[in-house]
Amino acid sequence: MSVRLTLDHVEIRRSAAITIELAGAGITTLLGPNGAGKTELLEAIMGLRAPRGGGIQLDGIDIARWSPERRSRAGIGWCPEGRRTFPGLTVVENLELVATKGAGERRRRLAWVLERLPALRDKLTAVAWTLSGGQQQMLAIGRALMTEPRLLLLDEPSRGLSPVLVADLFDLLRKLADEGLTVLLAEQAVIPALAVADRGLVVARGRIEADGVPDEIRDHPALARSFLG
Repeated sequence: MSVRLTLDHVEIRRSAAITIELAGAGITTLLGPNGAGKTELLEAIMGLRAPRGGGIQLDGIDIARWSPERRSRAGIGWCPEGRRTFPGLTVVENLELVATKGAGERRRRLAWVLERLPALRDKLTAVAWTLSGGQQQMLAIGRALMTEPRLLLLDEPSRGLSPVLVADLFDLLRKLADEGLTVLLAEQAVIPALAVADRGLVVARGRIEADGVPDEIRDHPALARSFLG
């Protein structure tokens, strides 16, 4: 899969402009503090926020005017900050609710998701609000995976999790990328995010300040500036 994302003048601050190209499987990590523009960028890709200019291309097709639902059907998965599961529904209801194909395909996809998220196997009939924070995060990721994405967008998935759960989370994302998924991950947890990433982008003031492999980004002055000001 080849994905080209071009978003100009995403309005975070004046004259903000961001251009990203993604090609093939792997993890690209967006790093930066709150207010840097990471969430705004992901929301623009998903169709939840309209960029003021530029374009968004998926496989060479301009999708800037597509609805979020159409983008999801085209292969863009969304895991928002704060998990946002349906608290009154069971785990299996949360997962099956977003599936759009027939019963047979839905069962096949559910089995595929649970194979990668075994912690949810014994919780299928549990109501979502009763899950731990880590389990809710895995449920949110599982729900996104039920849409069969080619590009998975995740906004701060490690927020509020213990170091052990953060490690498990990033291990899962690495395995998904190794299986062929393209992952765009917005994070403030710099060290664990770069440990599993193929590429790092430093976002500050609505712009890409640095772009490179993890070893380059760890020592890049733009990373320290973005967090320390």
